[in-house]
Amino acid sequence: MNPAIVLLTGASSGIGKLSARTLALAGHTVYASMRDLEGRNAPAVRELREFVTAHEVDLRPLELDVQSQESAERAIAAIYAAHGRLDVLVHNAGHLLVGPAEAFSPDEMMRAYDVNVLGAQRVNRAALPHMRAQQFGLLLWIGSTTTRGGRPPFMSPYAAAKAALDSLAVDYAFETARFGLETTIVVPGAFTHGTSHFPNAGRPSDAATVAAYDARYHGILDAIGERLSALTPPAADPQAVADEVARVVALPAGQRPFRTVIDFVGDGFAEVSDVAERVRVDFARRIGIGDLLTPTLTRRG
Repeated sequence: MNPAIVLLTGASSGIGKLSARTLALAGHTVYASMRDLEGRNAPAVRELREFVTAHEVDLRPLELDVQSQESAERAIAAIYAAHGRLDVLVHNAGHLLVGPAEAFSPDEMMRAYDVNVLGAQRVNRAALPHMRAQQFGLLLWIGSTTTRGGRPPFMSPYAAAKAALDSLAVDYAFETARFGLETTIVVPGAFTHGTSHFPNAGRPSDAATVAAYDARYHGILDAIGERLSALTPPAADPQAVADEVARVVALPAGQRPFRTVIDFVGDGFAEVSDVAERVRVDFARRIGIGDLLTPTLTRRG
């Protein structure tokens, strides 16, 4: 693929930051979007600019709060004003919540959905009218093996939101295929080191319910984390996810995988996903929409 114009959400840290850097090093123009560039994410912006100076890449911070439709509209408008196109949209923004499911108020649980699911919907609402009109582009979604693989308890808001995001990505793949848009879902497994996912995780405010569960399950989340770390080989690094994102983007249009998994622990997602994908493809063909399994390409990127 020729150098692409890429928008990546949630690029202030973790897999988002690594993916933005890796794509920029590959020669793409990358908009590393995050909220509050001059406030809470000012240190991330300074670090990004230092990286640009050191490596002479085209990596640009962009204000985008996925919890605001207006912010998404402004970000997309800025990209199209500068380039007239958007080749790759990476849905990476996410927020982890940990704790007993019962302890989360509906509003607290909704935050996971608002960032992980509705955030992607807001950005799609802003970007897709343009991408449908240009009739080419890649929607790349960062999923999670929690949606189908084995997973620990006390992560239910996140796991449920990621499952919803995965379902949304599958439906969008069908519904945008005739506009020439491709879909790839990149699915990371558990990474116990190298991201700020767990350190920055939200927790429920209902201390009484948390205490009731803690009395029966005390320390189980920490113990599971230790066991996951023990299962994780030394070579496991979230950079592998960023490398896979860059590999997928570099592939010619029409040759990108629908789903790709980066799992060092072996939680069973890949095996379950293989079966689910065969069922999805077979059912689509049986009901006469097999043509929607691949995009109608009018231009190869």
